[in-house]
Amino acid sequence: MIGAVDIGGTKIAAGVVDEEGRVLAKAECPTDVSRGFDDAMQRVVEMLTEGAGRAGVKLQGIGIGCTGPVDPITGLLGNVNFLPRWEGSNPVQRLSAEFGVSAAMENDADAAALAEAVWGAGKGKARLLYVTIGTGIGGSLILDERVYRGAGGCHPEVGHHVIDPSGPPCSCGAHGCWESLASGPSMAEYAKASAPEGYQSANLGAKGICQRAQEGEKWAQRAVEREAYYLGLGFANLVTLFAPDAIVLGGSVAKSAHLFLDRIHEIIRQNCGLVPFERVEISLASLGPDVGLIGAAQVWHHHFQL
Repeated sequence: MIGAVDIGGTKIAAGVVDEEGRVLAKAECPTDVSRGFDDAMQRVVEMLTEGAGRAGVKLQGIGIGCTGPVDPITGLLGNVNFLPRWEGSNPVQRLSAEFGVSAAMENDADAAALAEAVWGAGKGKARLLYVTIGTGIGGSLILDERVYRGAGGCHPEVGHHVIDPSGPPCSCGAHGCWESLASGPSMAEYAKASAPEGYQSANLGAKGICQRAQEGEKWAQRAVEREAYYLGLGFANLVTLFAPDAIVLGGSVAKSAHLFLDRIHEIIRQNCGLVPFERVEISLASLGPDVGLIGAAQVWHHHFQL
């Protein structure tokens, strides 16, 4: 049984996952970064200990998925925007020492991608792209159930390839990258500019905009059309670059994928004539809200059993 830890900027989840990817026990707490890394790790230790006790198992290893840049070789956290002052901390060493078992860590997008590749919608696909669309856009390339790593073991940032150099500035320093044009907040910002006065002052996110579009609100439908267009351009670029067998979509915006998929397929057909785009299967992530924990467990298997 594998202890699984999913570290995000808002919350930390921890649990126990069996060899079939089933979550046997889980708990979560606010990340509360101001309390520091040591405090967070102590809470993780408590959640894992309690989860193993409830499941009646002994932990064989610990897998970790964490937001932001992480070093999957050393276990060190990089400069994670959502985890200020945690840079240089090492969850792998800390949890391995606490429980006396091996531990491993990957970026959370890589962890989720591994879960979908082995136990979810991407099972059996030799070349899989996993893309998560929500507050940001992240992704991972899985080749024969192995995470593709860039130079120095880095995690490729598919959300930051440039779609329109004259587009809006992004937190990464570029202008008009995919995330700045097609993330949930980008969609909300565009919709707010054209929404009726009552909606302009409301905190209306992508989910609310999609709901209003389905109800026939023209301003929301325009926002959905723009979102589908920029999502389509980004996916067309990925299809041309990687010609994958499958693309699996995750994240909060993907929950409304039925509003975007027809347009995405149309733009791929228009722009991907040099690769067999018709053979690229696009599907939704299938593991639900536990994908972070399931992915974290698969991180351990990825490091120690393949």
